[in-house]
Amino acid sequence: MNKEVKPAPAPGASRRRGPCPLKGVTPIQQDSPDHNPAGKLDDEDYPAYSMGHAAEILGVTQAFLRSLDAAKLLTPGRSEGGHRRYSRYQLRLAARARELIDQGTALDSACRIIILEDQLAEARRINAELQHTHRPKSDQPGPASG
Repeated sequence: MNKEVKPAPAPGASRRRGPCPLKGVTPIQQDSPDHNPAGKLDDEDYPAYSMGHAAEILGVTQAFLRSLDAAKLLTPGRSEGGHRRYSRYQLRLAARARELIDQGTALDSACRIIILEDQLAEARRINAELQHTHRPKSDQPGPASG
C-alpha cells in the first residue's frame, strides 16, 4: 500500500479549510475588541496570568496569592476549568502587598492600605479629568486678582 503523505501545515497555520463546521456559533465581528487578541495584551484588567505564572513573576508562593484572595484584596478571574487567573493590575496590587508585608505590616492592614491607596489614585485621576474638562478657555478672562 502506498499512502500519500500530506505535508504538515506551517506552525501557527490553521488546519481547517472552508466554512466553520460549528453550527450556531457566531463568528467574531471585525470591529469587535475580541477580534484582535493584541487588544487583550494592552488591557491591564484582562486575567492573562495563571496562579503559577503570577507567583513566579512576583517571586511569591501560590499560598500567598490565595491569602490575598481570602482577604478580599484580589478576586481573580477563573478559567473554564475553575483555575485562578490574574490581571496585570492584580499583580501590581499583589506586589504592593508583598512589599508592605515584608516591611512588617500585617496582611489585613496591608490590604486596607492598598485599598485606600487605590481609592486615592482613582480620586486624583477623576479630579484631574474634571479639571481638564472644566478648565476656562484661554480667551475668556480669568478671575480678577487684586
